[in-house]
Amino acid sequence: MTAIKHALQRDIFTPNDERLLSIVNVCKAGKKKKNCFLCATVTTERPVQVNVVKVKKSDKGDFYKRQTAWALRDLAVVDAKDANKENPEFDLHFEKVYKWVASSTAEKNAFISCIWKLNQRYLRKKIEFVNVSSQLLEESVPSGENQSAAGGDEESLDEYQELNAREEQDIEIMMDGCEYAISNAEAFAEKLSRELQVLDGANIQSIMASEKQVNILMQLLDDALKEVDKIEHKLSSYEEMLQSVKEQMDHISQSNDLIQLSNTNNMKLLEEIEFLVNYLDLSKGHIKALTDGDLSSSKGIEACTNAAEALLQCMNVALRPGHDRLQAVQQQQQQFKDLREQFARRLANHLNNVFVQQGHDQSSTLAQHSAELTLPKHLPFHRDLLRYAKLMEWLKNTDREKYDGLNKNYVDYISRLYEREIKEFFEVAKIKMTGTSKEGKKFATLPRKETAVKQDLESLHGSSGKLTGSTSSLNKLSVQGSGNRRSQSSSLLDMGNMSASDLDVADRTKFDKIFEQVLSELEPLCLAEQDFISKFFKLQQNPALPGSVVADSTEIDGGLLSRQHNLLGDRHSVPSEKEEASIIRAMMIKVFRCIEPELNNLISLGDKIDSFNSLYMLVKMSYHVWTAENVDPASYLSTTLGNVLVTVKRNFDKCILNQVKQMEEVKISKKSKVGILPFVSGFEEFAELAESIFRIAERRGDLDKAYTKLIRAVYNNVEKVANESQKTPRDVVMMENFHHIFSTLSRLKIACLETERREAKHKYTEHLQSYVIYSLGQPLEKLNHFFEGIEARVAQGIREDEVSYQLAFNKQELRKVIKEYPGKEVKKGLDNLYKKVDKHLCEEENLLQVMWHSMQDEFIRQYKHFEGLIGRCYPGSGITMEFTIQDILEYFSSIAQSH
Repeated sequence: MTAIKHALQRDIFTPNDERLLSIVNVCKAGKKKKNCFLCATVTTERPVQVNVVKVKKSDKGDFYKRQTAWALRDLAVVDAKDANKENPEFDLHFEKVYKWVASSTAEKNAFISCIWKLNQRYLRKKIEFVNVSSQLLEESVPSGENQSAAGGDEESLDEYQELNAREEQDIEIMMDGCEYAISNAEAFAEKLSRELQVLDGANIQSIMASEKQVNILMQLLDDALKEVDKIEHKLSSYEEMLQSVKEQMDHISQSNDLIQLSNTNNMKLLEEIEFLVNYLDLSKGHIKALTDGDLSSSKGIEACTNAAEALLQCMNVALRPGHDRLQAVQQQQQQFKDLREQFARRLANHLNNVFVQQGHDQSSTLAQHSAELTLPKHLPFHRDLLRYAKLMEWLKNTDREKYDGLNKNYVDYISRLYEREIKEFFEVAKIKMTGTSKEGKKFATLPRKETAVKQDLESLHGSSGKLTGSTSSLNKLSVQGSGNRRSQSSSLLDMGNMSASDLDVADRTKFDKIFEQVLSELEPLCLAEQDFISKFFKLQQNPALPGSVVADSTEIDGGLLSRQHNLLGDRHSVPSEKEEASIIRAMMIKVFRCIEPELNNLISLGDKIDSFNSLYMLVKMSYHVWTAENVDPASYLSTTLGNVLVTVKRNFDKCILNQVKQMEEVKISKKSKVGILPFVSGFEEFAELAESIFRIAERRGDLDKAYTKLIRAVYNNVEKVANESQKTPRDVVMMENFHHIFSTLSRLKIACLETERREAKHKYTEHLQSYVIYSLGQPLEKLNHFFEGIEARVAQGIREDEVSYQLAFNKQELRKVIKEYPGKEVKKGLDNLYKKVDKHLCEEENLLQVMWHSMQDEFIRQYKHFEGLIGRCYPGSGITMEFTIQDILEYFSSIAQSH
């Protein structure tokens, strides 16, 4: 083991400036035994570092290598497993537990003892030694024997200490001075011994020579001690003298502390008094303004506003602990409460009087607007009331009950005023819609009995009160409307039977202008009122509460105020921004409760006048809804117009469904030709009208859906009528009507009906060709039957050049059939065909020449087909038709010119 220790010191630790102190041969517990060495080392340089190093023999050679090193300061526990029995196992607890088995118990004990000594000497740390015999551990005693023992341990630890460079150099110099230092070591050692004795003698003589100086030094020390005693005596006398001064100073210090405490208390008291005086004092001018201030003039309102804000500041002062128990503070607070209640009551009474007075003043201006389609402006009223906006905010923060009362009273007064104005406004709009035109004719009357007309219009006006001057207008409307106006539904059938006159265009244009004027007047009115309510009552209107107000708006008369009360809570609670926005919408619903019913009545009247008015209303309402949503999507105006837009869309959808239903119920005459069906012409007029109305509209989704429904119904019912037609062939009905549809769609260029346009062209072309083929089979009927028989034989497998050998199709039979159709007969047959086609076709579409040209092409095609069959089936026979292609062209041309 000693040889291994020297080898490890030389090869591993010396290069790293370390000294090996202890070594133990170990292997890991519980595994395949691979031996290694645990070494306890210290560094040669200071500060000394103590390490536990694991050294392992290399697999590639007979040398050792350093594998792992742990700092001894990281060692927490040394577990020897058993203190009484010999056991080679032990554990070292670093960052984790390492279990080892030593080659012998003696090596284990020596290694643990070395660890304990290193810990005591270098680390000053008590590592926990578990299951270690007490004989291995030495107690630390601070003097005497233990110190020598420690010295002995150090000597034992330094047993193999190497010479440093300076020591080696001194030895070499000394050995160079003696020639026989190497050859005669004993003589060299004896020489060194003699020199050492000489040095010891010189040292003793030096010590004896310095005895006198030592005595002198001792005498000086004695004198110094005497001087020290004198100084201590003087210091004691001084301390006794200062003791009385200290007592006097302590007394003065206590007096100063009391004076300082008194001054501090006085300053704090002055600060509290100044606080109460500065923040709980209301000037006489403010008190006078609150009790007797003029609430009618601008200066008086400003003075009252400043006084109210000052009062609110005084009442909202955060009192410090104990202030509320002062009698003066309690009296002052009670005075503030009395002033607040008195001024709040006076302000509420004054504003209620202003509401009533403004309502009367505004009512007096109704007569000025009764003849015009305009609404009275409330801007002066709003401008006067906005002077009280800050006072309303003060009232909102101080007396919620009176604030809610003013809110309710304002809504009650202004809602009645708006109801009168809006109903009168809608009365004027209805009269203008049903009034006389410049040509002396009535607008959009209903072709029904006078009583029915009166009942319908009276039902529309029922919610708005009596219609002034409407009775005579209704009488004229009913009498003239029975003979001159279109039917109530303005159906596509009626539109097909009559063209849109200039009067129809004027009627609809005037209705469009009136409806636009109504919306244009209502929109700024609602926005201005909502903005005023927000500013006057200090309510936030931006946050949106989708669905909440709409649900509550159904119970306007009975539930509005209770809803507001629930939102506001008690007088000290502050509603959130969402709740305030909900309050604004609830107020707007009650203020303008008549707008939505009146708009619905006006829409119903316009729909009864002319169902196509729903197109104008749909465009206008969509635009105004879009505009309102851009301003505030959650506003009352946006919500109301959105609800009305739903009604307009329903009327529009109902109008489309009525057109479809009337198409399905159409009946045609059995004695006359069909021609262009009324609903086909009606669809053309509808599309022209719709495109002119929606030309500038950005949202036309509803119109595109209506187009799709109508065109499918038109297609289905055209085919239905064609199948039921007895006078006109089915192909003619389909061809003419789909040609008309195709022309209409091509001219209007409706993007969503591009597929239907191509379908119409296909059906028109298909039925044109079908009619041509069917018609041309009649003038050369026997010739057609003969060649059909030939084609049938060829289809059965007979060769074309063998057909002439068939008895029914020999050359004689062919010549016989050809002789029956000389040129004169052919021309006569074509002339009869032209007359028959002329009877089938209508004049509106002007398709006769197109049809005749198609028949000419088809006839020539059949002629060429017959000539080809003759050439293939009767080769070399010299048989030909008795007329040529040139003859055919002359026949068709002369017949067309003669007619």
